[in-house]
Amino acid sequence: MKKQKKLVKKLLLASCIVLSFNAFAYDLYNPQHSYAAGSYVTLDGKTYRAKWWVGAGQRPDAVVENPWDTPWEPVADSGSPDVKPDPSPAPEIKTEPTPDPEVTPSDYPPYVAGTAYKSGDIVSNAGKNYICREGVAAWCSGSALAYEPGVGYGWGSAWAIHTGSGTGNDDASDTQPEAVMKISRAGLEKTEAQLTSGGLMSDVMASITTLDNAAVEKITAGAVSNPANVKRVEKIIDAKRWDYLFPRRDAAYTYDNFLKAVGKFPRLCGDFNDGRDAEGICRKTLATMFAHFAQETGEHNVHGDVAEWRQGLHWVREMGWAEGQPDGYNGECNPDTWQGKAWPCGKDKEGRYLSYFGRGAKQLSYNYNYGPFSEAMFGDVRVLLDKPELVADTWLNLASAIFFYIYPQPPKPSMQFVIDGTWQPNAQDKAAGLVPGFGVTTQIINGGVECGGSVEVAQSLNRIKYYEAFAKELHVPIASGEVLGCKNMKQFAEGGAGALPIYWEMNWDYNEKNPGGKSYACKLVGYQTPYSAFKKGDYAECVKKHFPDLVITDK
Repeated sequence: MKKQKKLVKKLLLASCIVLSFNAFAYDLYNPQHSYAAGSYVTLDGKTYRAKWWVGAGQRPDAVVENPWDTPWEPVADSGSPDVKPDPSPAPEIKTEPTPDPEVTPSDYPPYVAGTAYKSGDIVSNAGKNYICREGVAAWCSGSALAYEPGVGYGWGSAWAIHTGSGTGNDDASDTQPEAVMKISRAGLEKTEAQLTSGGLMSDVMASITTLDNAAVEKITAGAVSNPANVKRVEKIIDAKRWDYLFPRRDAAYTYDNFLKAVGKFPRLCGDFNDGRDAEGICRKTLATMFAHFAQETGEHNVHGDVAEWRQGLHWVREMGWAEGQPDGYNGECNPDTWQGKAWPCGKDKEGRYLSYFGRGAKQLSYNYNYGPFSEAMFGDVRVLLDKPELVADTWLNLASAIFFYIYPQPPKPSMQFVIDGTWQPNAQDKAAGLVPGFGVTTQIINGGVECGGSVEVAQSLNRIKYYEAFAKELHVPIASGEVLGCKNMKQFAEGGAGALPIYWEMNWDYNEKNPGGKSYACKLVGYQTPYSAFKKGDYAECVKKHFPDLVITDK
């Protein structure tokens, strides 16, 4: 009997391990959806990961000539672990047959594997009724092995037992009593702290520190109270030079807005305590950012009365778009998608979703970028999801670009870490041609389009030309060996020096000590989820989301 129990336990553990790495955990590819960088999908039994943003209809299985021609990369499936039973056969167990339990007929349709279910749909299965939880329709429609109501390993993440309330979130009172898992709030906070401390994570956490908005609003040119990093920038670029560098800019890109944007991020042009040249790094930082401004938002008028490198910041809103124009960049607003649930889109007076087209110096686009930026600036995703125009009309128009410059996008490092020397390529990076220099910042910004080919493309050549001009203007020396372009550079990948997992995801590991073998934990991953390691408390939110039966205590 003991050997049989041991074998059953081994088999159960093995099946859970297989599920934790199986493609069933990911959504089926939908050609009508677009996908954020880092998204995982399955198609024809294979798993794919989005290397950058993927537009609707860009299929993972499309035949391409070069790997950089597709935004998808295949993910190798982990094999199933071998389970070796005890060599001696388990004794035969004889049991008296028991009659099948009576099943009460249901008014709801039976669950059918492969059906496209929506949140709120109610089905019957194995004698009970189940309702698809809010925001996880893809799981309800997923593999029966994982999500069959009441049967699949992860069914509780997708379905709730239905008692007539119709909420899709509350489990029924008629369930059989089960052991209750309790974790203290302090315990969750301790786990979060342990998983987000030390090494590169600590460096990143320090680099993305922000100044309170009340202090930011007080920043003006020449103010004695300006932060130290702002004063350093003022010495390098005063209002007169700002006007000279950007004479074709939109009126919203004021000098004071520039200083406020700098002040929001103390690490930008800040001090170092390890001997690094703070002013030299600041000058190189500004030359790098300004060169990309010129490419991303430049007028690009070759017949203009000023050189192209000085035509940056011409556009504050994406060309062809205006405030109030509907149906722009809001395909991910559907509340049945996790992006739509994590960053719920605002609506206009007619009840239409707002448009999240490109705004600001980085042309911030899509709700899944506006939401995290809003969280970083205000501690509230709703501010910019309800008023995206603020990214064009206030100092956020430049802060959005600095946000993109400061924050890493794993497996990419931040551009800030490239310029200030924090990022040092490892052997894998070097083999991919990813080395310090201006060129790798282009790879970070738009590598999927501009980098990796055998020749330098026009956009990259523009950036190089603009960088050289800004470097000369700001007295930034360019070393003879600095790689300015990105031809032949491969994409950043897992295993590189910048591949830091910064999002929380459900931990599918099996824990035999917990009820149902659940982990009641989340883990750090490199693809985007609603829960960020940069937001304190998101670990607990992740655990609560994926394990709704968990009881969190105050002690």
